Amino acid sequence: MNYKTAGESHGCGILALVEGFPSGIEINVSEINAELKRRQGGYGRGDRQKIETDTVEILTGIWQGKSTGAPLALWVKNKDSRIDSVPPILTPRPGHVDLAGSVKLNLPIRPVMERSSARETAGRVAAGALSKQLLKQHGITVAGFVRSIGGVGNMNNVNNFTPEELLARRSRSELYTIYPEDDAAIIQKINKASEKGDTLGGVIEVRCFGVPIGLGSNAQWDEKLDGIIAQAVMSIQAVKGVEIGLGFQAAQLFGSQVHDPISYDEALKEKPCGGYMRAANNAGGIEGGISNGQPIVIRAAMKPIPTMKRGLASINIETKEPQTAIYERSDVCAVPAASVVAENVVAFTIAAEVASEIGSRR
Repeated sequence: MNYKTAGESHGCGILALVEGFPSGIEINVSEINAELKRRQGGYGRGDRQKIETDTVEILTGIWQGKSTGAPLALWVKNKDSRIDSVPPILTPRPGHVDLAGSVKLNLPIRPVMERSSARETAGRVAAGALSKQLLKQHGITVAGFVRSIGGVGNMNNVNNFTPEELLARRSRSELYTIYPEDDAAIIQKINKASEKGDTLGGVIEVRCFGVPIGLGSNAQWDEKLDGIIAQAVMSIQAVKGVEIGLGFQAAQLFGSQVHDPISYDEALKEKPCGGYMRAANNAGGIEGGISNGQPIVIRAAMKPIPTMKRGLASINIETKEPQTAIYERSDVCAVPAASVVAENVVAFTIAAEVASEIGSRR
């Protein structure tokens, strides 16, 4: 099971083409639309979100509300469709693909940035929300949330929260955090950044519950579950770092402090863990490229968006003279939106592995 996206920020829309999705799965379009709406939300978003009202249209691969096993084309139409009339860009933004993409493709900046825009993630969220409907049948829940923004946030241990508790807490936060009582300090920092014409990044986390022991592979490097997940999350616009479990913290500790002691409980034999228990989950639910039955825990670091009102030093690519980088309508902070994207790309990755396991047993 895989998917590709197509479309531009100011083009007709964004398309996600999902292949290998199992047949006979009842598709709830409203659940996909709910995820698309969440992606557009979160404090700190820009004016584009006031224009668009993202909903999905399933063009192919569905019959009487159920998947047919054929490719599914998920279409998210753009209201702000004016790609041929938007002005050209001559000053590349530091931190954006503008310059490198223009040089590589021998194109003006505009078509490069139109495709690389985070608007593309509407397609990824649609595909992920579709895949959750397969995961639901297997008792798997994926929850993404914001840990911190601009260094402000509550990083307390959340291992004792059930998936239901995480989702309930997140729903009470306009920043998609799980400690909404602490949101005021983060909002204050976002407001300060906005006043200065600046932007903010942050840390997001995704947790997968109910993942059975044995997904993934240790046989080939490109089949390792942690590698596949890391690639999916790292490919999200503005993400610059990904860790699983303890991640970078594990490099500072002794092995005896890192690895999770194993025990066995016969009463839990039919659970996703297969009865094999751990005293902790420092591995983040994956060992040697294979899920170990514990919750899978992924964190990602998102840099501040490179489009800023204040602008940084750049050049005019035609004259090569110094010039301030161009400002395009943008967000001050899109970390909450990134948490939605991360949740859905992880969900798709897990669903693809589940579908692969189902296929291998036939």
